[in-house]
Amino acid sequence: VQLQASGGGLVQAGGSLRLSCAASGSIFSPNVMGWYRQAPGKQRELVASITSGDITNYVDSVKGRFTIFRDNAKNTVYLQMNSLKPEDTAVYYCRLGGVRGDYWGKGTQVTVSS
Repeated sequence: VQLQASGGGLVQAGGSLRLSCAASGSIFSPNVMGWYRQAPGKQRELVASITSGDITNYVDSVKGRFTIFRDNAKNTVYLQMNSLKPEDTAVYYCRLGGVRGDYWGKGTQVTVSS
């Protein structure tokens, strides 16, 4: 399984970005896809996740601002990020996990300027 993330960039506070992560290869189901982030000097944290059945979970700090959704036909998960704050600045990673393994994509940088 390979994961290709895209969509990061530089945005001003209050702005929006959409991250995408496309999975390819021997994709298994059911699975959970998620977005994690790691800021400099901090541990990697879960931002949001979504199951094959579209059950979602968010870290408290992004609730009401970020939305995770997936297109199973395209094996792609998205993270719509609105009302971005400087504290959202981090490298964002996508993950696909399940009983057949745990896979990570390369990170994409998100930088929010104040």
